[in-house]
Amino acid sequence: MIHFVGAGCGAADLITVRGKRLLEEADVIVYAGSLVNPALLDYRKDGCQVYDSAKMTLEEVLNVMLAAEEAGKITVRLHTGDPCLYGAIREQMDELDKRGVAYDYCPGVSAFSGAAAALKMEYTLPEVSQSVVITRMAGRTPVPERESVRSFAAHGATMVLFLSAGLLKQTQAELLAGGYSSDTPAAIVYKASWPDEKRCLCTVGTLDDCARENGISKIALIIVGNAVKQSGYARSKLYDPTFSTEFRRAKE
Repeated sequence: MIHFVGAGCGAADLITVRGKRLLEEADVIVYAGSLVNPALLDYRKDGCQVYDSAKMTLEEVLNVMLAAEEAGKITVRLHTGDPCLYGAIREQMDELDKRGVAYDYCPGVSAFSGAAAALKMEYTLPEVSQSVVITRMAGRTPVPERESVRSFAAHGATMVLFLSAGLLKQTQAELLAGGYSSDTPAAIVYKASWPDEKRCLCTVGTLDDCARENGISKIALIIVGNAVKQSGYARSKLYDPTFSTEFRRAKE
């Protein structure tokens, strides 16, 4: 069996209980060495073979997994965060499907959740923002024009940008062109939940300056929107004594 496992956003103890168990059982681990905390490899058993996919092509990764499968071994394909976001897992799964190889998928704690925890932030505040856009800037790899940062910025929702810390000047320009004002609250979270985590509160107009002042150019998330302030919100109806729910009658 091949297990695709989300490693979590950084801290070794933020992997799921299931993910940790699978790492402990694995005969082979293929992990994204450029992003996954190597401390997670401490969970492996003696004799487990470890491969760093940062130095491998898709074909090389598949060859390792298929050879392990043919030998009756358990493989963990360890991806950063939750692999459903920018994990490039679909292409791996499709190749395994073609060959009739069994696999499953264990989710993980995404970096956008880790960043919110680092900021002690709720993305969806009543009457401030009820939507979160997760996207990235176009760089060496494009994004569809209809999904450009500029087009999403027009909604004014909370936006979380992955893979864009090295393009902050361009990102800032796109956010401003799309409709965010220069004083819109923003934050940069570098390596959320890692020991060397950094948190920078700023505005859309000062994003690039903030990153340069703090030496941040990669492995960071950018969060934009009025929700970053964590103020000016309405009380949730969920716990409002004057609001009835399926489980509680409103009090007079």
